[in-house]
Amino acid sequence: MTTEQLEKRKKVICDLLQDELYVPMKEKEFAMFLQVPKADRAALGEVLQALVIEGKAEITQKGKIIKGKGRQLIGTFISNAKGFGFIEIEDQEDDLYVPEGKTHGAFHKDTVQAVLLPPKGGKRREAEIVKVLEHGITNVVGTFQVASSGNFGFVVPDNGKLAADIFVPKERSKGAVEGHKVVVEITSYGGDGKKPEGKVIEILGHINDPGVDIMSIVRGYELPVEFAEKQLKQAERVAVPVGEMDMTGRMDLRDVQMVTIDGEDAKDLDDAVSLSMEGNLYCLGVHIADVSNYVQENSALDWEAKERGTSVYLVDRVIPMLPHTLSNGICSLNAGENRLALSCMMKINNKGEVVDYKIAETVVKVDRRMSYTSVSKILEDKDEAECKEYEALVPMFERMNELAHILRKNRRKRGSIDFDFPESKIILDKEGHPTDIKPYDRNEATKLIEDFMLIANETVAEHFFWMELPFVYRNHDNPDPEKIQKLGTFLKNFGYSIKVTGDEIHPKEIQKLLTKIEGTPEEALLSRLSLRSMKQAKYTTECTGHFGLACKYYCHFTSPIRRYPDLQIHRIIKEQLRGKMKPERIEHYNEILPEVAKHSSQMERRADEAERETDKLKKAEYMNARIGECFEGVISGITNYGLYVELPDTVEGLVHVSSIPGDYYYYDEAAYEMVGEKTGKRYKLGERITVQVHEVDVMARTIDFVLPVE
Repeated sequence: MTTEQLEKRKKVICDLLQDELYVPMKEKEFAMFLQVPKADRAALGEVLQALVIEGKAEITQKGKIIKGKGRQLIGTFISNAKGFGFIEIEDQEDDLYVPEGKTHGAFHKDTVQAVLLPPKGGKRREAEIVKVLEHGITNVVGTFQVASSGNFGFVVPDNGKLAADIFVPKERSKGAVEGHKVVVEITSYGGDGKKPEGKVIEILGHINDPGVDIMSIVRGYELPVEFAEKQLKQAERVAVPVGEMDMTGRMDLRDVQMVTIDGEDAKDLDDAVSLSMEGNLYCLGVHIADVSNYVQENSALDWEAKERGTSVYLVDRVIPMLPHTLSNGICSLNAGENRLALSCMMKINNKGEVVDYKIAETVVKVDRRMSYTSVSKILEDKDEAECKEYEALVPMFERMNELAHILRKNRRKRGSIDFDFPESKIILDKEGHPTDIKPYDRNEATKLIEDFMLIANETVAEHFFWMELPFVYRNHDNPDPEKIQKLGTFLKNFGYSIKVTGDEIHPKEIQKLLTKIEGTPEEALLSRLSLRSMKQAKYTTECTGHFGLACKYYCHFTSPIRRYPDLQIHRIIKEQLRGKMKPERIEHYNEILPEVAKHSSQMERRADEAERETDKLKKAEYMNARIGECFEGVISGITNYGLYVELPDTVEGLVHVSSIPGDYYYYDEAAYEMVGEKTGKRYKLGERITVQVHEVDVMARTIDFVLPVE
């Protein structure tokens, strides 16, 4: 069938579908009605399929052909408790807005089919959901409440995006009582006025029981906690001491002076560093635990690690990617123990350039387990007691610090962006209640390890890029031009500017901005807004570069205990080193790596969200004990419903616009200010302001501030 014939036939069918007298028919009836000979029925099917793809025709669940509702798009529905929502479409930068009344019963995280609505004045395109293709959520975590009659109950979801409570018949409540945290399985999704229904499948405990609040978040994000018996036994079987056979064929580095440098409470020590001099060259060794030696491809442990994608670090616990037998045992580079490693040994000149390197399978023995605090005391405080305690290592630490500064200077020169946000650590008591929120100390030691891990990751990525072998890269794409323009407009309000060439910005411009604002009251705010204007980093099989680090080649090589992409590329590195990267293995990796990269990126997002939610929960609980107290903070965000204020300990709350005394305030979007209608008083982003804790909803994780009466 020629293109001309196809278009003619499409027009005939479209005219028929739009006829007021047309009665929906199945394809066979349609063919008979149009008197299409049996020999041409396949061609009719092609025409109908083309019309469905274009959205001009639609086939109902009963197989009847009806007039279409426009070009249909498939994506994930993100609902809002107020009734509207958004559709996220893969590889499409902007979401589609779905107005209230156009969701047609779609549930949060459903895969939906939608059609674009006619454009309105706003920039964001609107859509209407026409069909739910697949439900994304089957279980919901929430608080059980008993109806006044006592004949049934309902679950109030923890997830604020779920608009409706879930009805639970008494006989399906599993004996849950008022205030129980439960997992409910959805049996009916309701929609169009009807509530969803479900049955309780697990009772997590009472809302006030220690740890239940965090476990509710864990279950809500479907984070796997326990390992299966088969996986635990496999971990025990492989976690045997390193013997002579294990070390055969490996480079022996046990006599090389090396240390691990981690936080005091770290148990999975997966990286060690060494440094010596060769003339004017720094010989830096980054030695990473050879986890792939113990986690074989396609083993039970490997499948579980791949599914988890990453370890998850919550405020009160770590959910590891691998069992502790491995992560805290044989795969941890414990001092004085023989350990198998994969080492990247680099020769670096005084400009911070890697002039030579070697990647090898090694056996190592760490001299000392160091903490960031100890190394910082040696380098920054010149602490006498600490220097004496680690006397044999002090010269190496001083050279390391020297090299770290050279590497940092080189990265800054090329435009690498260093977002140094105030981070915090939430201190909990034995019952899991927050007692303090302390700033996280990013000292010379933490920065030194960051610098060394970055240069190792870059070196490994570039090496495998030029080998043209299948690999998993860590990419960070250039920012969206529209977001950069918005950032530029916003910065002008503070007297700053960024240079944009065409539709692109060089990372050096962001770095220059961060240097200019360093130490100013607006530093934290503008840094955060700059970060928000950027895209998220992700794992891919293509090497497209890392915008934030201003480098062409980057991967994650340094943490195979806690990140699956690192473990995966360790296997590739070892196969290449051993000469086993044959055509069939290349084909194998080309086949599996795209899904590994995609799934790992998704699991990373899930972990980040869960970590944020547990932090928000404990911060809300912490502030709940401080209702009525006053704090000084910075206006970190302005919307038409109020001012977001961030305190020095990173707690953020909302001053609702209706609570601002003395005037009627409105949001001036162009100036990013809240303005008093009569007085003209203005509240600006970055402005220091005193707030009083007014109300806290711990379960909703929200904090409301008010401006204290002067």
